[in-house]
Amino acid sequence: MKDLSQFDLNLLRVFDAVARERHVTRAAARLNLSQPAVSNALNRLRAALGDELFLRAPQGVEPTSLALALTQPVEEMLDRLQETLAATAPFDPATSDRSFILAFSEYAEAVLAPPLFARLAHEAPKVLVAIRHADRTNATALLEANEVQLAIAVLPEPTALYTRLRLLPEAFMILTRPGHPLLDGELTTERYAAWPHLLHSPNGSRDGAMDRVLRELGHPRHLGGVVAHLSAVPGILLHTDMVMTLSSRLARQLSAAHGLALRALPQDAAEATKHTRLSMIFHRRFEADQGHAWLRRLLLVLAREVVADCPAGGRPEEKAAEPMG
Repeated sequence: MKDLSQFDLNLLRVFDAVARERHVTRAAARLNLSQPAVSNALNRLRAALGDELFLRAPQGVEPTSLALALTQPVEEMLDRLQETLAATAPFDPATSDRSFILAFSEYAEAVLAPPLFARLAHEAPKVLVAIRHADRTNATALLEANEVQLAIAVLPEPTALYTRLRLLPEAFMILTRPGHPLLDGELTTERYAAWPHLLHSPNGSRDGAMDRVLRELGHPRHLGGVVAHLSAVPGILLHTDMVMTLSSRLARQLSAAHGLALRALPQDAAEATKHTRLSMIFHRRFEADQGHAWLRRLLLVLAREVVADCPAGGRPEEKAAEPMG
């Protein structure tokens, strides 16, 4: 079919639901329609497009090659239409059932997600927030692909298509096992860089936030290991001589929960990282979206509360913390 003038565009909602669910009954429930109504709409689509689109399968239906080719364009078109309508509609968080897909770094998720979901439970109980991982390597791609509606991480300056809001000022701290030799005596950058370092890198990169800093200071560090998940960090540090550098708020959390020791960075390294901040970045097309604006304001408030409750700066006590519980 080449002429869209005779095509019922409402049928695309049915196509999208079946493509997402791969099941006619579940698609009908998603659309709040009867199964016969969805089946009838599929038959009309098949006649209009000259293709079966979805074939019966043991667990539901499977898309044909044409259906697979249409799935992403239809999904993107409907999502963009929904965004456009949402931007002009009044937004009441108390009654809205809108969904937001966000991209956070693991650190941003650790410090902002708990207060965010607590606030949503009281102020917007029907709003759904889904969080994906992002960092400086993939945040822009996620935004450009319209896969997320905003990103929060330590991010470079974006292009003019995006708005950037600076959030949490960040300091870094060193985590080690209790009794580690690095805890005693004067801490120079050379001494700090000489120990094997553990790097947390969900995307597998071997270049962390401190690597550029230490190279510029003339003391590149030696990586002793790279892990994808933060949950592995305490056990590794407690049973090796590796050290780890993390944002101070997250370092304090891990120290308190697992009995790890804390130490501040050497003075020159701390000075070189003092301007590091989390940033919120979003496409400018969302600036007039009332729901998006409400969520942005909420995140800004939560970030200020995090700063008030646990400032990033200051020099910690250089000793092992007592485990919690």
